[in-house]
Amino acid sequence: MAFAGKWETETQEGYDEFCKLLGIPDDVIEKGRNYKLITEVTQSGNDFAWCQIYPTNATVTNKFTIDKECDMETIGGKKFKATVQMEGGKLSVTFPNYHHTSEIVGGKLVETSKAGSVMLKRTSKKL
Repeated sequence: MAFAGKWETETQEGYDEFCKLLGIPDDVIEKGRNYKLITEVTQSGNDFAWCQIYPTNATVTNKFTIDKECDMETIGGKKFKATVQMEGGKLSVTFPNYHHTSEIVGGKLVETSKAGSVMLKRTSKKL
């Protein structure tokens, strides 16, 4: 249940390069650069609801059960099927253009997205 709660972005590393790689427009990248992304996670055993509120006021909520295929959505609205896995306390899932992991480190939510050699690392504090 370590992921459950409301989180706010503290730091981001590799944001611009990662967003450009995904084809996000420059004006949207600019709005999001210093935005404090809010992530709300509810967890009941292996069932999760993961909601993120983005700078364009877009909200994306993905509901999933560990090790079961589910329907997910990207911030761009692209729908895809994925299976979220839990390995050593770390959530792991492959999106269409990148691989994403989430873990709790020192009481903080650390999310890492990798596309080839480009990586976005976002660290959030619990609210």
